[in-house]
Amino acid sequence: MQLDPIQLRVLGSLIEKEITTPENYPLSLNALVNACNQRSSRDPVLELSEEEVRQALHTLEDLAFTNPVRDARVPKYEHRVRTVLNLRRDETAVICLLMLRGPQTPGELRSRADRLYTFDDLTAVQSTLERLSARPSMSEGTPEATGPLVTILPRQPGSREARYAHLLGASPDLAAYPVERAEAPASSSQRLAQLETEITNLSAALETLKSRIDQLEARLPLQAEASVSINDSSVR
Repeated sequence: MQLDPIQLRVLGSLIEKEITTPENYPLSLNALVNACNQRSSRDPVLELSEEEVRQALHTLEDLAFTNPVRDARVPKYEHRVRTVLNLRRDETAVICLLMLRGPQTPGELRSRADRLYTFDDLTAVQSTLERLSARPSMSEGTPEATGPLVTILPRQPGSREARYAHLLGASPDLAAYPVERAEAPASSSQRLAQLETEITNLSAALETLKSRIDQLEARLPLQAEASVSINDSSVR
């Protein structure tokens, strides 16, 4: 299955809006165009026309991924991804995010999935990704026999985590996604310089504290004498 970027954006937008704004779902063509072109939670940001979205809907309808709602005054559209691919709620959220924002790490998926599905921890995200990547092939005849829907991408040099991508379209261009560099460990000379700086700062702070204590101790006898003088005056 090779959906093009416009079809993926249309399908991902329908999935997202069904979950996040069910009161406005199914979507009219105009609402769907706005959802596809919104600037938040999209990578890349697109500027699709009504005709491009309409053509994508025709193709997705032929593949049984979308369905027009005929009984509305304005034609509206809904997706059928969960039925066609037999997806659970957590799997639907992950596929949706990968469609709308491209390859992502498990940490990115968890932080961005809150409005779609709440993952308890990274282990839960990893479990979902593993199920999606280990789906049996169609020849096995099980309900999940779609073949793998997600794959792990080769880790880029210097990146801390590997990214995952869906398999519903063309392979992603890894060069389009910035590498999250791991911090290089400090050398011995750098650590020694840091320690020397910290010792210097601590020594300065200690001297300041000692000076303030000396000043307080010098004031105490004067304050005691003043107190005695006041008491003597009161007695007289």
